[in-house]
Amino acid sequence: MSVALSALPQPSAGSAPFALVTGASSGIGWETARLLAGHGATVLVHARTAEEAEGAVERLAARGVARHLLLPVAADFTRLAAVRELAETVARTTSELHLLVNNAAIMAPERCTLTEDGIEVSFQVNFLAAHVLADLLREPLTAAGGARIVNVSSSLARTASMNWNDPNRAKKYSRVAAYAQSQLALSIDTQAMAPEGSGITAVSVNPGLCDTALLPLYGRVGAPPAEGAQAVVRLCLPQTRLTNGEYYDGGDIAPTALAVHEDRSQRRLGRLAELLATQA
Repeated sequence: MSVALSALPQPSAGSAPFALVTGASSGIGWETARLLAGHGATVLVHARTAEEAEGAVERLAARGVARHLLLPVAADFTRLAAVRELAETVARTTSELHLLVNNAAIMAPERCTLTEDGIEVSFQVNFLAAHVLADLLREPLTAAGGARIVNVSSSLARTASMNWNDPNRAKKYSRVAAYAQSQLALSIDTQAMAPEGSGITAVSVNPGLCDTALLPLYGRVGAPPAEGAQAVVRLCLPQTRLTNGEYYDGGDIAPTALAVHEDRSQRRLGRLAELLATQA
């Protein structure tokens, strides 16, 4: 994929556009950070710990990425307080955030596991952290003018369902169902991340089956993570026309779960997310 550096959204002051890529220490997130920096963006490279973020940056630099375009940031998404601290760090770093790639994701454990915030761990890391980040970063995203949010979802979201009465799925737990629910929630929430008048466009994307830490959930051979990253980065580029709130697969709008576009489900998820975030 070859695109001119000027193709990315440009900040008003003429400096490099800023992008935050979560879960960028390995896999699709790391490759996404590499590609975006290669297109001229200053990339905030997020990882769970400072050591992991620094390591990711060093490996990117070793691959030829300009070191001055890479800023390591850390936050453990199993702690919502850390997510809020990350948003504060980003806001202090730049007044204009042009791209937010919500890529961080984990497999649901074999047994139902709650975070210290009292939330099923995959639901918090894969969905709620992205919801909180998008909300807290609304001001720099709006200030950028034409900012994009790309939520890295999964094909499992298409057949998933929300357990509204027991979102932690504590009564009848399945790791696949819990993970799929977290990805469905991320897709449902996408449109709300870009409210009318904000100038933000938000979409979700299935990057395809890639050889990452999540592959055991699918039980098949995956493509190199760089291929998934190309699908993600394509949606970050302004020459790719996007429809707000849609789910993309293979570069095109694709069918997904009916709940993704249901007003009732969107409102219900918004209330649930605010309740969980407030209680934490």
